[in-house]
Amino acid sequence: MYTWESISGPGTIDDLVADAHAAGHPDMTVRRIHDWIAKGLLDQPRLRTRRRGSDKAEHSTNQRRLLLLLLDKRQQVAHLNALAQVPLATWLWWDGYVSTRQAQRAWVTWVGRGRRSQEVAREGAVGLLEQVGHQLATPTSRARFVRIITELGNGKALTVRGRAELLDAVRDVMEPETVFAASGLVRALGPAGAPMTVDTVVTHVEALRTALSRTLDGKVDGALLERGRAVYRASTADYLAVRGGLSAEAGQLAGLFREPTLQQRFNQAGHQLLLVLGMHLVNRRTGVGGPEAGRRFWSIR
Repeated sequence: MYTWESISGPGTIDDLVADAHAAGHPDMTVRRIHDWIAKGLLDQPRLRTRRRGSDKAEHSTNQRRLLLLLLDKRQQVAHLNALAQVPLATWLWWDGYVSTRQAQRAWVTWVGRGRRSQEVAREGAVGLLEQVGHQLATPTSRARFVRIITELGNGKALTVRGRAELLDAVRDVMEPETVFAASGLVRALGPAGAPMTVDTVVTHVEALRTALSRTLDGKVDGALLERGRAVYRASTADYLAVRGGLSAEAGQLAGLFREPTLQQRFNQAGHQLLLVLGMHLVNRRTGVGGPEAGRRFWSIR
């Protein structure tokens, strides 16, 4: 069986095609490799020159191995946009495998435009609802929550009236009147050190909206992505230092703080980067940050 260990050095585009065929993917062609490079699934090869003429450009050993991983993951996704999370996750967590220029192209591919960007916004809304929605929240309030966040993620302006509507929608799913109206209690999820309240969730929605809007406007460059990655890694380090204590305090929500599997890391990379970019942009504007912001990022992911 042709595996990562079968690859021992860099190779040309013809070698990449041969790798794919040897791994059982005969539909891979030179044209498709070029298409994947344009989308950021693979990186541009390194040009090689000699005194007379030139040799074919060369892809690194890691890129050849990345191709095999992409081909394996391709069977689990419906569209190439989702496959872009593989190089994004690799760039986010490990150095030396994926360049920032490739990550930037992969990011644009993952977010997409039109129907695809709507899917990204809706996936984020549904995921957030699963995290914070009360079991007695009505189907109507749940649908309203997802609709409002999806619209905001696709560029709808967040006016004063719109923010009030968002706050009301979040409260309806987190604190349904049938449970909280008479008691006057406020719901706070997770540990006491970094509780998720209605206001916290609204801040997360604003962060998601900010990152999506900035991406759709073409204003997420390599430098901003690298700052987002630095924030993510710093937040991760802070989180790992206190995860055991947070899990112990969380009670029934301890599952929020469990170690994600490698499969989950790849599946969540796009939305995690979207959230951390948005939080970085919002925090830079408001001056909020530090370990507490990192813990809140990890408690909603």
